[in-house]
Amino acid sequence: MFLGLLECYLPALETGEKVPKRIMIVDDGPEVRQVIRAVFEARTDYEICGEASNGAEAIEKALALKPDLLLLDVAMPMLNGVEVASVLTGSMPQMPIVIYTMYNELLGLSLATAVGAKAVISKADGISKLLECVHDLLDPKAQPGPEAPAPTPPDAASIKPPVSHE
Repeated sequence: MFLGLLECYLPALETGEKVPKRIMIVDDGPEVRQVIRAVFEARTDYEICGEASNGAEAIEKALALKPDLLLLDVAMPMLNGVEVASVLTGSMPQMPIVIYTMYNELLGLSLATAVGAKAVISKADGISKLLECVHDLLDPKAQPGPEAPAPTPPDAASIKPPVSHE
């Protein structure tokens, strides 16, 4: 398995090309997976490295493919998305998980973060919000800190000579 992945990326590594970030899509709806794949392939440089239609398959494929990010639905057969996130966060803590679901209001960000997900995006919010979230996680912008004001030079009148204690 590892040699197959290495052969896939070896030409890019030899020429110095940037290796694309890899995303795995997990949703029990084939149409949903197809739309997400099509949008990401058309509008980003990310690679969709795999898909899964249930929780058990999601864990197996994520461990084998080692994606840079996992898009995960909640309501799925075998294991739900919360259970999958909990398992994968334990074995792949560096991989961000984005829960993309119809149930974000019910699920809540607190439950998602408790199981290791970095974000919860409602399907009702649309694909643009998902794209933005994934981009922020995979290619974080350098967040400039608040600039400290430059020190003000002292006014000549405020400078006092040192006091001598003789």
